[in-house]
Amino acid sequence: MNLKPTIIIIEDEKTICNFIETTLTAHDYKVVTAGSGQEGLSLITSCFPDLILLDLGLPDIDGLEIIRQVREWSMIPIIVISARSREQEKVLALDSGCDDYITKPFGTSELLARIRTALRHHQQAGGALNKSEPVYVFEDLTIDFTRRLVLLKGKEIHLTQIEYKLVSLLAKNSGRVLTYDYIINHIWGPYADNNNNQILRVNMAHIRRKLETNPAEPRYIFTEIGVGYRMRESQGISE
Repeated sequence: MNLKPTIIIIEDEKTICNFIETTLTAHDYKVVTAGSGQEGLSLITSCFPDLILLDLGLPDIDGLEIIRQVREWSMIPIIVISARSREQEKVLALDSGCDDYITKPFGTSELLARIRTALRHHQQAGGALNKSEPVYVFEDLTIDFTRRLVLLKGKEIHLTQIEYKLVSLLAKNSGRVLTYDYIINHIWGPYADNNNNQILRVNMAHIRRKLETNPAEPRYIFTEIGVGYRMRESQGISE
């Protein structure tokens, strides 16, 4: 018996909440809704959902506080859906522990894709698979993590050690936004100084010149301006 994934929507704008609920129900998700932060926290602890869709501007508790409270005991995927579009607010939400951030207004296809990505990453991190896919594939780009190979149209692309670490980190988290601080911490360590932000940008420019046909219009690695980078979601394991 296949159980439907349960998603809790914490959103005080009834029209938006109803729209999301209708969309998710039509795509075979079980949906529970809450109009306030306290109600949402109560439902999270009682229902233990597979994923949380969270608005930040709630009437009683700021959404960031909900993220912090949930992260004290659970790694349930949290996707923020908010009208707050400032880069600093996106970074703060991601660094607080949310898995993704969608700015209102948004499209149905984008929402569903972000949900699938968050659920897949959560399953890989601690579910049945308990491991990352050994190969990243999107169209003509392949990254073999076991052999540490990057292939473009079947030809090996030479990357420096730092460049490979950056690409593999993004590929293993494909579909998710990784903030600048998260990437710097994983590549250069927690005591890296502010200069590494510039070093990161330089390395990403080199990577794009090697991987992208037109670095100004990337196909594989996208910049979330002021926030970080997102790699196109993998299409699956290459046999």
